[in-house]
Amino acid sequence: MHPGVRDLYKQLLYIGREYPKGHQYFKKGLKGAFMKKKNIPESEIQKSIDHGWFVYKELEALWFLKKYRTLKKNYYDEQVQSLTDKIELDLKDLK
Repeated sequence: MHPGVRDLYKQLLYIGREYPKGHQYFKKGLKGAFMKKKNIPESEIQKSIDHGWFVYKELEALWFLKKYRTLKKNYYDEQVQSLTDKIELDLKDLK
């Protein structure tokens, strides 16, 4: 097995832990995708590896977005709600 292919597979498996449909679903699809390309010529291997790293970067971006949205929901929304409540109380006092 080409070392670049093995490295890519391991990295994709690692980032697939957080896949929304579950790790087993991701692992099954990943293995199918790699097995489909197992007989490609040596000249096309690097092109496929480059495409795989592109997919990796996309999955990584989705993971960071999920993490950001969770943090925003847990912290930012509470701060906005408390500020909104303060403003509403101030407006009532002005009347």
